[in-house]
Amino acid sequence: MTKGEAYLRAWKLGFKGDFSEIDKIYHPEYSAVDDATGVKVDLNMDKTIGSELGKSMIIGPQTILFEDENKVKIQTFDKYKDADIFQIITSEITYKDGKIVTQKTVARELDYDPSEGQNWNWEDYE
Repeated sequence: MTKGEAYLRAWKLGFKGDFSEIDKIYHPEYSAVDDATGVKVDLNMDKTIGSELGKSMIIGPQTILFEDENKVKIQTFDKYKDADIFQIITSEITYKDGKIVTQKTVARELDYDPSEGQNWNWEDYE
């Protein structure tokens, strides 16, 4: 399993409240800046945010855009469960000693449904 695949698998479980895989792939020195608030967060805060997002959003298709031994870049489409609000999320993850040490995630709202005209739909990811 690649680093990107491990990340996606860990957060798929994390959005459901299971952080066992997340704990295995993150470095003890991990920190990130929350894109929405500009606040520096640690892993426990990221877990809280992730579990809350998992309750309110459908995490759609995820694509590994780039991967090497030091960095992974991932793109995700999301939809709010109770509204037709769509986002594209880009996460850039860096590693230290083989574990995630920083993560920069940027969310951008879309003015269209990214599933339209594609070979997938949101029900595939609920």
